[in-house]
Amino acid sequence: MISFILNNELIETTLPSGVVLLDFIRKERRLTGTKEGCREGDCGACTVLVGELIDHEIKYKTVNSCLFPLGDAHLKHIVTIEGLNLNELNYLQEKFVYNGGTQCGFCTPGFIVSSVGYLLANQKYDLDSSIEFISGNICRCTGYAGIKRSLSETINYINSKLLENGELNKNHIEELVKIKFIPEYFLNIPERLKQLAKTKTEKEIALPLVSGGTDLYVQKWEDFVDKEIYLLSSKQELKGIKLIDKEIFIGSATTISEIEDSEIMNNSIPELKNYLKLFGSKQIRNRATIGGNIVNASPIADMVNILLVLNAKLHLIKENKHRVVYLRDFYKGYKEFDKRDNEIITAVSFNVPEKNYLFNFEKISRRTYLDIASVNSSFLCYLENGYIIKANLSAGGVAPIPLYLKNASSFLEGKELNSTNIFECINIALSEIAPISDARGSAEYKALLLRQLILAHFIKFFPDLVPVELITQEG
Repeated sequence: MISFILNNELIETTLPSGVVLLDFIRKERRLTGTKEGCREGDCGACTVLVGELIDHEIKYKTVNSCLFPLGDAHLKHIVTIEGLNLNELNYLQEKFVYNGGTQCGFCTPGFIVSSVGYLLANQKYDLDSSIEFISGNICRCTGYAGIKRSLSETINYINSKLLENGELNKNHIEELVKIKFIPEYFLNIPERLKQLAKTKTEKEIALPLVSGGTDLYVQKWEDFVDKEIYLLSSKQELKGIKLIDKEIFIGSATTISEIEDSEIMNNSIPELKNYLKLFGSKQIRNRATIGGNIVNASPIADMVNILLVLNAKLHLIKENKHRVVYLRDFYKGYKEFDKRDNEIITAVSFNVPEKNYLFNFEKISRRTYLDIASVNSSFLCYLENGYIIKANLSAGGVAPIPLYLKNASSFLEGKELNSTNIFECINIALSEIAPISDARGSAEYKALLLRQLILAHFIKFFPDLVPVELITQEG
């Protein structure tokens, strides 16, 4: 039995856990405000809110319901555009009408839900962060000027309302109810979810395994939509980030957004937060898990590319038997890896980079944001007195597997930092790769991209080290 609250209604269903939430919302409950667009998590028209009790507090995030298994709605609060409606339009909806933020209206519910999600997920509001938050929503006809004006005026309005008493109320959900921005029933959801958790249990099926589903429900949706699946993304024992001694442990069901917002991660590798913004839309980052990114075994996986230079370890379990595998040894061939049947990755771990490290991530894609890489590369380096003490390089999109550039990394160790050694490192790296021509570019083009990305690592930290004429030279 799958039990959850849909808007203000208790839902109990015996439908297979692999059914897509979008289909349940539209076909079973006839809530057609949530739109079916790309069905690949790109357009945001199907965006809904998912509220979950975490440490006795409900936290909301935006997700693409077209990639969300119904089973993952268990014990959660699902909010569609219908669940945000009051007796009259709220301030944001009014501004969308007044400022021309809607034309055909197809994308509008997704924009409204994502915008409300921004207000629920944050306590300080500004236009720039709100635009970034809703960047996973696409409008094909109106243009974004009216939408931005609507957001700007709404944020100014809400900030003024919430600050009328001189300070923000810690319970900003309560404040949003008071100013008649969201319905009053939101206040009762935490207690209702607590009661639901006491009386309902989830039926679990051993296989197939699904984590965030952001790739599986695009590539192999027919294998899951009418079947029972074993859901990993809601398993609290597989979530969370811990620092033990000098080693960081990330639960395999931890999402990219949770990594992005982690105090431990931001203190240990502060540069990472900005790089993770290249990892799909907010809705995708709210669902995609680090374990799923690893097991998906894509040669262009961004998170895997970064973990390779951190020399990450994978912690696996099967029937209470634990083992540890280095990520660099995990991949055996295209979509082949060292994981046994029914074995689950429970965590990923790596040592906190030592002081004075240099870390960079580069990615080439057709769009800077919201797109998958043609080629990507990561770089971690330690310097002392002009010499490279330790260096790690990785490359994606240039081999059947996410590739640690072992020979190029080894070459740099102990070498003086100069342009001669940089270009020799590039030549060694190019000898390690085996790109193929595909929709993202020819083999020759990908090799050239990798050359430029490795140069970009060094140019970022040492802009005067590499002469301009060598940057543009084909090598």
